[in-house]
Amino acid sequence: MGRIFKQYLDEVSTKIYGCASCRSHVADADAIVSKAFQGRHGRAYLVDAVVNVSEGPREERLLITGLHTVADIACTGCAAVLGWKYVQAFEEAQRYKEGRFIIEKARVVKEGVGW
Repeated sequence: MGRIFKQYLDEVSTKIYGCASCRSHVADADAIVSKAFQGRHGRAYLVDAVVNVSEGPREERLLITGLHTVADIACTGCAAVLGWKYVQAFEEAQRYKEGRFIIEKARVVKEGVGW
């Protein structure tokens, strides 16, 4: 296993979400598509892009909106599971989620200024 390099979002935005366990940067607030999603542990955000996460194995999961192929995402700093990536949606109306990520509100903290 090699050295892990973290990406920092300070230069890009002043509103950042970080891992609640180790504070590694996870997502820029501008990448949020929707705040009206449900995760395993409550409210969640649908985001376009994340950093400092690793993707787990793909699996089919029956969610509130139907069957999806997803992969859990974990923080590269501390290995805490933060949410999942939508790999494939089987219903046409849900295809907009493909390639996007769910980060659970309970698993992240707000960082930066301007909140």
